[in-house]
Amino acid sequence: MKAVTITQPGGPEVLKWADVPDPVPHDGEVLIDVAASAVNRADILQRQGFYDPPPGTSPYPGLECSGRIAALGPGVSGWAVGDEVCALLTGGGYAEKVTAPAGQLLPIPKGVGLVTAAALPEAVCTVWSNLFGFGGGDFTSSNVFMIAHLRPGETLLVHGGSSGVGTMAIQLAKAVGAKVAVTAGTEEKLRRCAELGADILVNYREQDFVEEVRKATDGSGADVILDNMGAKYLDRNVQALAVNGRLAIIGMQGGIKGELNIAALLGKRAAISATSLRARPLSEKAAIVAAVREHVWPLIDAGHVRPVVDRKLPMSDAAGAHRVVEESGHVGKVLLVVE
Repeated sequence: MKAVTITQPGGPEVLKWADVPDPVPHDGEVLIDVAASAVNRADILQRQGFYDPPPGTSPYPGLECSGRIAALGPGVSGWAVGDEVCALLTGGGYAEKVTAPAGQLLPIPKGVGLVTAAALPEAVCTVWSNLFGFGGGDFTSSNVFMIAHLRPGETLLVHGGSSGVGTMAIQLAKAVGAKVAVTAGTEEKLRRCAELGADILVNYREQDFVEEVRKATDGSGADVILDNMGAKYLDRNVQALAVNGRLAIIGMQGGIKGELNIAALLGKRAAISATSLRARPLSEKAAIVAAVREHVWPLIDAGHVRPVVDRKLPMSDAAGAHRVVEESGHVGKVLLVVE
């Protein structure tokens, strides 16, 4: 098969579409003929040499894909060869074939094309697991793991509202009855966020998000903040939090080390969490995927939530797709399609 390989750490030019050995499904895994994958910031970090895949996993980038099941590994039930699926991956999605644990598969939702479905797994699982929780059964039960636990009527601030994660967070938060504030760098991006349901629009190049969110919430601030920036926004995020607020950090685009005002955090009885999906144990990822299938897939089937795709490029042009994402001119996901 062919896959996008990383010849050495560096810029987009180090991505090469090359012949590599076919993967073989192990116990509990399926082999997928890939239709498409999507570009995530983690892929860019891996290409640059800053985010190695976990030991024993695929060396190729790609944390999600869509396609058709080509073979079942030992012990797999509930799926059949030929089933159309999308999958949360530890890596390897930039390829013609990839293996995935059966617990990380999702059926293609109604009204979503096979290629477009590649935009769903990483964004939906990231948003749902950070804002709402994951695990089986009722969300009041002890076997559900809560992080930010966004509630109806609360205010959510999403940094990077026009990103793949951001566009999904807006829609899911609105679907559960929350008020949504977003930051973005252009008026066009803010307009697109408003179309998805965002209530409070902040151009971070021209406005102070702390001031704008406080103004829009009668001084109380955001109950939950979903942050992709990390260090750069740490202090101001705490300032923007409401009493009993929750800050969920999911990215480091603004650096890895920041100063935390613990007195301010204590004064607000606030909480900070930081998570990633890639290195979670298989059991946790399976629980997240199961929760997504139970709670989010019906919203997509009904047309209340949809994947937002900026453009589709040939997988052989992964370098071009990375340039698009690094220039930050896109809205939603950039997809890589197997021709």
